[in-house]
Amino acid sequence: MPPPSMDRYEPLRRRTIALVGLMGVGKSSVGRRLASALSLPFRDADSEVESAAGRSISDIFADLGEAAFRDGERRVISRLLELPPHVLATGGGAFMNAETRALIKERAISVWLKTDLEILARRVGRKDSRPLLVGKDPLEVLKAQAEVRYPVYAEADITVETGDVAHHVAVDQIIRALSDYLQEPAP
Repeated sequence: MPPPSMDRYEPLRRRTIALVGLMGVGKSSVGRRLASALSLPFRDADSEVESAAGRSISDIFADLGEAAFRDGERRVISRLLELPPHVLATGGGAFMNAETRALIKERAISVWLKTDLEILARRVGRKDSRPLLVGKDPLEVLKAQAEVRYPVYAEADITVETGDVAHHVAVDQIIRALSDYLQEPAP
């Protein structure tokens, strides 16, 4: 019998892990910590879109509109999915694009991070950098998004309900869910 692997996370690093979910759920903040725990690179689709466009997402929305942003986002995610395995934080609306969703399903393991809407509204209400919230009640926006997006997010390979927990707890939950999904023993 071969000796147990010295690298307990190696099976979890074979494919890109794409985090999907509503704004404020922790795709970027938890994603960075997940990448660190798994010794994988971290990529943030929103940051990559800003870099490619040479302007902020808010400016893209204001100057070109959401459709132009989503088109750029789709192209950037397609490019990122060609890279070696990493943890990818997608924008909240990225998984809604059928082409992007198909690419993620083909080239990554998708993880829907799900948290109570009132918790998310409290989190996103602290920042004014989210174009979809400008001048609006965050909870109402999130409720409307959940109604449309949750059936699509449910197509993700894995769903992890994180609640209002510390980032390291969410990372542990994701690692356990990935291990179960891949039928690997949890580290």
